[in-house]
Amino acid sequence: MSESFREFLRGLPDFPAELPDFDPETAPEDPAELFRQWLTEALAAGVPQPNACSLATADALGRPSSRMLILKDIDDDGWHFATSRESRKGQELTANPNAALNFFWQPLGRQVRVAGDVVELSAEASAADWRARPGADGGTNTAWQLYALRPRELEFWQARHDRRHIRHRYGPHVAGAGAAQPS
Repeated sequence: MSESFREFLRGLPDFPAELPDFDPETAPEDPAELFRQWLTEALAAGVPQPNACSLATADALGRPSSRMLILKDIDDDGWHFATSRESRKGQELTANPNAALNFFWQPLGRQVRVAGDVVELSAEASAADWRARPGADGGTNTAWQLYALRPRELEFWQARHDRRHIRHRYGPHVAGAGAAQPS
């Protein structure tokens, strides 16, 4: 390869020629409603697993890590995801119950970022989530934990070809999954 890796990376295509328009003035007051709209549009655009997101956590010393997982639900408790309390992310959430989720739908040039405090949901909700997993055999997993991220801030980002990307932020968070105010 005669060009540098940096030049190679800079030359890669970024977004498709057609991008959806987004006017923050028309966005709903409830960020969960806007998220559901964008998720539905991502599904209609053929994005595989549009409910997949990156979860970023940090250990007790603030050293970050991230991984992909699936959003389980959004309700008044927050944005739900699950893992084993014994996993790295489970241990990090015990030591530092703050996290961020990031959804990226490249064909639409969209991403959604959600950051906030994380709480453990009930043992009953965690057991029900374990039983609902594909391939569940009806057994139990007492280490399985359903969590809720309670947003302090949410950002909806729409790419534009002129590089004047649109950012629509909700925050700071007030009680409830979708009660943050636009900022």
